[in-house]
Amino acid sequence: MNKTIRRASVFTLFLVFALLLRATWVQFYDGQALADDKDNRRNAIATYADPLGNIVVAGDAITGSARTSGSDLAYRRTYTDGKLYAAVTGFASQSYAPTQLEGIYTNLLDGTDSGLRTVMDTVTGERAAPGDVVTTIDPAVQKAAYGALGDKKGAAVAIDPKTGRILAIVSTPSYDPSSLTDADTAGSAWKKLNADPDKPLTNRALRQPLPPGSTFKLVVASAALEDGLYSSVDEKTDSPSPYVLPGTTTPLRNESASAPCVNASIRVALQYSCNTVFAKIAVELGQDKVKAMAEKFGFNDSALDVPVRAYPSVYPSDMDKSSTALTGIGQYDVTATPLQMAMVSAALANGGELVSPHMVAETTDSGGDVLRNYDDSATTKRVVSARTAAQLRSAMRTVIERGTGTNARVNGVTVGGKTGTAQHGENNSKTPYAWFTSYGTSDSTGEQVAVAVMVEQSDAARSEVSGNGLAAPVARAMMKAALKS
Repeated sequence: MNKTIRRASVFTLFLVFALLLRATWVQFYDGQALADDKDNRRNAIATYADPLGNIVVAGDAITGSARTSGSDLAYRRTYTDGKLYAAVTGFASQSYAPTQLEGIYTNLLDGTDSGLRTVMDTVTGERAAPGDVVTTIDPAVQKAAYGALGDKKGAAVAIDPKTGRILAIVSTPSYDPSSLTDADTAGSAWKKLNADPDKPLTNRALRQPLPPGSTFKLVVASAALEDGLYSSVDEKTDSPSPYVLPGTTTPLRNESASAPCVNASIRVALQYSCNTVFAKIAVELGQDKVKAMAEKFGFNDSALDVPVRAYPSVYPSDMDKSSTALTGIGQYDVTATPLQMAMVSAALANGGELVSPHMVAETTDSGGDVLRNYDDSATTKRVVSARTAAQLRSAMRTVIERGTGTNARVNGVTVGGKTGTAQHGENNSKTPYAWFTSYGTSDSTGEQVAVAVMVEQSDAARSEVSGNGLAAPVARAMMKAALKS
């Protein structure tokens, strides 16, 4: 009997020991993971126990917090002009993970960022007062882009070439982030937004790379001038029309049969958007040199944070010569975001130097003291020489003055640009994408802006789809707003 009792006692002690061991493991090893679990209701309760910090545009908060009733979540996020700024703010939801700036700066906005804690917060264990995110967005430029895009499916980006400040990021169709903030109604709104074939939750400005068409010819022209293949934008090229793609019997033609593309200079080829010239230049340079230039502008960068991470724009590898020719006109597997094409114009406008684009100027604590200044930490790299940049700016002005981009003219502003109409679907069976990238310099102040616009779909007839017809007017409105012309 005593032997049985002893065995039972030992077994019971073993169970107690195992329980203590498991409790210790859970507390010290699994505890943080459990605390951080997205399904842990306590996290949501803590996050929305007090008003959140704000996202600020031109000194005004475009976010807020509203008191709730009948819920253990005391506050919910609110938005001012939510559809206008959705591509900037993203959303903070009681039910779903936050996105865009709301997601990147969650800890700052809810007061859990370690940089916000005071000595008293550490002593009391209380959550710090939340901080704010101050953006670089110019409300006038943002509104101009949103209004000009209207019912079109597309996106637009504006950058200050000298500072890298992003002045506008717009994606249409947009959505109201306020519809996703309340746990009681977020579910139905989420289902509706995700079922929409126009994908309003997609940030087309940063996260939907598409074929850039002829706007990519600026990259090819940059490579040709930097490599010395041509010494000037006014030097004649050796270019037939049509141009037979190497290794094939397929002729590549120009959009206009009457355009003076035979042996055209780079200036004339940009003016008339001659496919034959840039396809042949790409083959003569070779894919490696074109790729190297594209990467200097930012293509193939998988870590482009503004601070929202942009999807990489792509220049492909391992192609035959016929495919390389097609990349010369922004087709084949070349893709770009409006952000990327704005960066191309920004670098050329800024004398060949690209300042890292960013849409947050600074973060501050609850008292307004700066925690981090992003303007000061912006980096600058040389993409092309000042001479190459000057020549291409001159050629881009010709595009606006008497070429394919006349709809982007702005009184009192020197404008240079490049149109693009990219094929879409097998054998171009779907509506083409309309592109426009440009820079504008105020004749009175010297201030500059670089803009890129992509129109994915509109109500225009297929025959009327062009960069000049659909995208250039949007860019024009943005440049006017940025330069107050």
